[in-house]
Amino acid sequence: MNAIVILVASYIALQIFSDVGSLRIVMLGGMSIDAGTFIYPLTFTLRDMVHKTMGKQGARLMIITAAGFNLLMAGYFWVVSILPPDLGVGAQAEFGQVLAPLWRLVFASIVAEVISELTDTEIYSMWKKKVTSKHQWSRVLVSNAVSIPLDSFIFCWIAFGGLFEAAVVWSIFFSNTIIKFATTLVTLPAIYLVKEKDDTQATTSNC
Repeated sequence: MNAIVILVASYIALQIFSDVGSLRIVMLGGMSIDAGTFIYPLTFTLRDMVHKTMGKQGARLMIITAAGFNLLMAGYFWVVSILPPDLGVGAQAEFGQVLAPLWRLVFASIVAEVISELTDTEIYSMWKKKVTSKHQWSRVLVSNAVSIPLDSFIFCWIAFGGLFEAAVVWSIFFSNTIIKFATTLVTLPAIYLVKEKDDTQATTSNC
Protein backbone atom coordinates (compact mmCIF):
# COMPACT_ATOMS: atom_id res chain seq x y z
CA MET A 1 0.00 0.00 0.00
CA ASN A 2 2.86 2.39 0.81
CA ALA A 3 4.38 1.74 -2.61
CA ILE A 4 1.05 2.43 -4.35
CA VAL A 5 0.60 5.74 -2.53
CA ILE A 6 4.13 6.82 -3.46
CA LEU A 7 3.71 5.79 -7.10
CA VAL A 8 0.35 7.52 -7.60
CA ALA A 9 1.44 10.69 -5.79
CA SER A 10 4.67 10.81 -7.81
CA TYR A 11 2.81 10.29 -11.09
CA ILE A 12 0.34 13.14 -10.46
CA ALA A 13 3.06 15.47 -9.16
CA LEU A 14 5.30 14.91 -12.17
CA GLN A 15 2.36 15.38 -14.53
CA ILE A 16 1.71 18.80 -12.98
CA PHE A 17 5.40 19.78 -12.95
CA SER A 18 5.80 18.83 -16.61
CA ASP A 19 2.71 20.81 -17.65
CA VAL A 20 4.12 23.93 -15.99
CA GLY A 21 7.52 23.26 -17.58
CA SER A 22 5.91 22.92 -21.01
CA LEU A 23 5.12 26.64 -20.97
CA ARG A 24 8.79 27.27 -21.79
CA ILE A 25 10.51 26.20 -25.02
CA VAL A 26 14.29 25.81 -24.72
CA MET A 27 17.08 25.03 -27.14
CA LEU A 28 19.25 21.97 -26.49
CA GLY A 29 21.59 20.28 -28.93
CA GLY A 30 20.27 22.42 -31.75
CA MET A 31 16.70 21.22 -31.20
CA SER A 32 13.66 23.01 -29.81
CA ILE A 33 12.31 21.27 -26.71
CA ASP A 34 9.46 22.11 -24.38
CA ALA A 35 10.96 22.01 -20.90
CA GLY A 36 8.28 19.69 -19.54
CA THR A 37 9.89 16.91 -21.58
CA PHE A 38 12.76 16.67 -19.10
CA ILE A 39 10.56 15.08 -16.41
CA TYR A 40 7.36 14.02 -18.18
CA PRO A 41 8.83 10.74 -19.55
CA LEU A 42 9.21 9.50 -15.97
CA THR A 43 5.42 9.29 -15.76
CA PHE A 44 5.38 6.52 -18.40
CA THR A 45 7.39 4.22 -16.15
CA LEU A 46 5.39 5.22 -13.06
CA ARG A 47 2.16 4.48 -14.93
CA ASP A 48 3.39 1.01 -15.90
CA MET A 49 4.39 0.33 -12.30
CA VAL A 50 0.92 1.37 -11.13
CA HIS A 51 -0.64 -0.80 -13.84
CA LYS A 52 1.36 -3.75 -12.60
CA THR A 53 0.36 -3.24 -8.95
CA MET A 54 -3.23 -1.97 -9.32
CA GLY A 55 -4.34 -3.41 -12.65
CA LYS A 56 -5.75 -1.70 -15.74
CA GLN A 57 -8.70 -0.06 -14.00
CA GLY A 58 -6.44 1.45 -11.36
CA ALA A 59 -4.13 2.85 -14.03
CA ARG A 60 -7.07 4.32 -15.94
CA LEU A 61 -8.43 5.99 -12.81
CA MET A 62 -5.04 7.51 -12.04
CA ILE A 63 -4.67 8.89 -15.59
CA ILE A 64 -8.09 10.57 -15.51
CA THR A 65 -7.49 11.90 -11.99
CA ALA A 66 -4.16 13.42 -13.04
CA ALA A 67 -5.83 15.11 -16.02
CA GLY A 68 -8.42 16.59 -13.66
CA PHE A 69 -5.73 17.96 -11.36
CA ASN A 70 -3.88 19.48 -14.31
CA LEU A 71 -7.05 21.24 -15.42
CA LEU A 72 -7.70 22.42 -11.87
CA MET A 73 -4.13 23.74 -11.64
CA ALA A 74 -4.50 25.70 -14.87
CA GLY A 75 -7.81 27.19 -13.77
CA TYR A 76 -6.45 28.10 -10.34
CA PHE A 77 -3.38 29.86 -11.73
CA TRP A 78 -5.57 31.76 -14.21
CA VAL A 79 -7.97 32.96 -11.48
CA VAL A 80 -5.08 34.06 -9.25
CA SER A 81 -3.45 35.90 -12.16
CA ILE A 82 -6.56 38.03 -12.87
CA LEU A 83 -7.31 38.94 -9.25
CA PRO A 84 -6.34 42.56 -8.42
CA PRO A 85 -2.82 42.67 -6.94
CA ASP A 86 -1.85 44.32 -3.68
CA LEU A 87 -0.12 47.40 -5.12
CA GLY A 88 1.65 47.89 -1.82
CA VAL A 89 3.70 44.86 -2.80
CA GLY A 90 3.82 45.74 -6.49
CA ALA A 91 2.03 44.88 -9.70
CA GLN A 92 3.40 41.31 -9.52
CA ALA A 93 2.89 40.95 -13.26
CA GLU A 94 5.56 38.25 -13.39
CA PHE A 95 3.17 35.72 -11.87
CA GLY A 96 0.71 36.09 -14.72
CA GLN A 97 3.47 36.11 -17.32
CA VAL A 98 4.89 32.82 -16.07
CA LEU A 99 2.06 30.83 -14.53
CA ALA A 100 -1.16 32.12 -16.08
CA PRO A 101 -1.59 29.24 -18.51
CA LEU A 102 -1.78 29.43 -22.23
CA TRP A 103 -4.99 27.47 -22.63
CA ARG A 104 -3.91 26.01 -25.95
CA LEU A 105 -0.88 24.42 -24.28
CA VAL A 106 -2.98 23.19 -21.37
CA PHE A 107 -5.54 21.67 -23.72
CA ALA A 108 -2.83 20.07 -25.88
CA SER A 109 -1.06 18.62 -22.87
CA ILE A 110 -4.15 17.11 -21.27
CA VAL A 111 -5.50 15.66 -24.52
CA ALA A 112 -2.10 14.15 -25.39
CA GLU A 113 -1.64 12.70 -21.91
CA VAL A 114 -5.07 11.11 -21.69
CA ILE A 115 -5.10 9.61 -25.21
CA SER A 116 -1.50 8.36 -25.20
CA GLU A 117 -1.54 6.95 -21.70
CA LEU A 118 -4.90 5.21 -22.03
CA THR A 119 -3.56 3.75 -25.29
CA ASP A 120 -0.42 2.63 -23.49
CA THR A 121 -2.54 0.99 -20.80
CA GLU A 122 -4.48 -1.02 -23.37
CA ILE A 123 -1.36 -2.17 -25.22
CA TYR A 124 0.41 -3.05 -21.96
CA SER A 125 -2.58 -5.16 -20.89
CA MET A 126 -2.99 -6.81 -24.29
CA TRP A 127 0.71 -7.70 -24.53
CA LYS A 128 0.64 -9.26 -21.09
CA LYS A 129 -2.50 -11.33 -21.81
CA LYS A 130 -2.04 -12.23 -25.46
CA VAL A 131 1.73 -12.44 -25.88
CA THR A 132 3.55 -13.09 -22.61
CA SER A 133 3.25 -12.33 -18.92
CA LYS A 134 6.97 -12.99 -18.58
CA HIS A 135 9.70 -10.71 -19.87
CA GLN A 136 8.15 -7.72 -18.17
CA TRP A 137 10.55 -5.35 -19.90
CA SER A 138 8.88 -6.23 -23.22
CA ARG A 139 5.39 -5.03 -22.20
CA VAL A 140 6.86 -1.69 -21.13
CA LEU A 141 8.96 -1.32 -24.26
CA VAL A 142 6.18 -2.26 -26.69
CA SER A 143 3.50 -0.09 -25.07
CA ASN A 144 5.84 2.90 -24.84
CA ALA A 145 6.91 2.43 -28.46
CA VAL A 146 3.34 3.33 -29.43
CA SER A 147 2.36 5.83 -26.73
CA ILE A 148 5.50 7.98 -26.79
CA PRO A 149 5.34 9.14 -30.43
CA LEU A 150 1.54 9.37 -30.17
CA ASP A 151 1.82 11.65 -27.15
CA SER A 152 4.47 13.85 -28.78
CA PHE A 153 2.56 14.11 -32.06
CA ILE A 154 -0.75 15.10 -30.46
CA PHE A 155 0.84 17.61 -28.08
CA CYS A 156 3.15 19.28 -30.59
CA TRP A 157 0.59 19.78 -33.33
CA ILE A 158 -2.26 20.91 -31.08
CA ALA A 159 0.01 23.21 -29.08
CA PHE A 160 2.23 24.63 -31.81
CA GLY A 161 0.70 23.76 -35.21
CA GLY A 162 0.03 26.98 -37.11
CA LEU A 163 1.79 28.96 -34.37
CA PHE A 164 5.35 28.04 -35.36
CA GLU A 165 6.80 26.99 -38.69
CA ALA A 166 6.34 23.28 -39.45
CA ALA A 167 10.10 22.71 -39.16
CA VAL A 168 10.06 23.99 -35.57
CA VAL A 169 7.06 21.83 -34.66
CA TRP A 170 8.72 18.74 -36.12
CA SER A 171 11.92 19.62 -34.26
CA ILE A 172 9.99 19.72 -30.99
CA PHE A 173 8.29 16.44 -31.89
CA PHE A 174 11.51 14.57 -32.68
CA SER A 175 13.42 15.93 -29.69
CA ASN A 176 10.54 15.08 -27.34
CA THR A 177 10.27 11.57 -28.75
CA ILE A 178 14.02 10.93 -28.51
CA ILE A 179 14.20 12.12 -24.89
CA LYS A 180 11.15 10.06 -23.91
CA PHE A 181 12.55 6.90 -25.50
CA ALA A 182 15.91 7.45 -23.83
CA THR A 183 14.21 7.87 -20.46
CA THR A 184 12.20 4.70 -21.05
CA LEU A 185 15.37 2.69 -21.65
CA VAL A 186 17.03 4.08 -18.53
CA THR A 187 14.02 3.56 -16.23
CA LEU A 188 12.90 0.23 -17.74
CA PRO A 189 14.31 -1.92 -14.88
CA ALA A 190 12.03 -0.11 -12.41
CA ILE A 191 9.12 -2.32 -13.53
CA TYR A 192 10.75 -5.15 -11.55
CA LEU A 193 10.61 -3.18 -8.29
CA VAL A 194 6.90 -3.81 -7.69
CA LYS A 195 4.81 -6.96 -7.43
CA GLU A 196 2.17 -8.07 -9.92
CA LYS A 197 -1.40 -7.35 -8.79
CA ASP A 198 -2.71 -10.79 -9.70
CA ASP A 199 0.21 -12.70 -8.25
CA THR A 200 1.52 -11.51 -4.92
CA GLN A 201 4.22 -14.13 -5.14
CA ALA A 202 5.60 -12.76 -8.38
CA THR A 203 9.30 -12.19 -8.40
CA THR A 204 11.48 -9.98 -10.46
CA SER A 205 13.42 -12.89 -11.92
CA ASN A 206 11.39 -13.05 -15.15
CA CYS A 207 13.65 -11.24 -17.59
